Amino acid sequence: MFRGHRVIGVACVLALAACAPAGTASRPGPEAPATTAKAPDRTPVPSGPPGVKPRKGEVRPIPRTGDLPPVISSIPTERKVVFLTIDDGWEQDPGFVQQVRDQRVPITAFAMRDAVEAKGTPDESGGPARFVGAGKWGYFRQLRDAGVPVENHTLTHPNLRLLGYPAQRREICAAAKLIGKEIGTRPTLFRPPFGNYNTDTLRAAKSCGVSAVLLWTATVQPGGKIAYQVPDKKLRPGDILLLHFRPNLARDFRILVNKIKRRGYELGDLQAYLAAARPR
Repeated sequence: MFRGHRVIGVACVLALAACAPAGTASRPGPEAPATTAKAPDRTPVPSGPPGVKPRKGEVRPIPRTGDLPPVISSIPTERKVVFLTIDDGWEQDPGFVQQVRDQRVPITAFAMRDAVEAKGTPDESGGPARFVGAGKWGYFRQLRDAGVPVENHTLTHPNLRLLGYPAQRREICAAAKLIGKEIGTRPTLFRPPFGNYNTDTLRAAKSCGVSAVLLWTATVQPGGKIAYQVPDKKLRPGDILLLHFRPNLARDFRILVNKIKRRGYELGDLQAYLAAARPR
């Protein structure tokens, strides 16, 4: 008896629900407050190589050196602009890549095979090494993707003045081929180890596709200290600064960039300035 009444009750409930007038079965709840769509961020995303570009007529031509690549220590400009270059490749600090990428700091890297591949003794003049060969060529591909040109600094970092032409050519051409394979673009700039070169160096560099040999006017020491090669110990327009992939690079680089900007200098796109300085 009880079981039958339960079945009849359920049936009555279902019947009443089916017969309920339209609009009475459920009542809509209060309307959700309208939301305002956020406007898309239309801030232009910077593209292309970072660094200031030369103004029309700003850069004086670099004198020709016959048919050999010119040797360049500074860019002939009166504008307060300097250029950052960094050698070797021992200490591959990921924080440095992040700085360069996020702040769009213009640098040019001169890679040396043995340092990049961690063959030999690392440069620990900046402190104990932590990231020696951490990413190898993958690290330099990250730099490339951040807008950094990767140029040539030989295979093994020899004193080229002590080598004959064939050995110099092997050091430069084999490094150019390797960089082309690993980075995707063959280098067109060359920095001789220790700044040592002779006529054979220039001949070998030309045969390897080098358009200019880059030296420097000041070096950057651990702690971001600038060691000048001029008597007044000051930055000058067009200076090329030399750094190395050393321990504590991210910290030292931050100090250096802030120091340069406090002195009223801009950081330049080296490749754009070299193109402007080539004799027509």
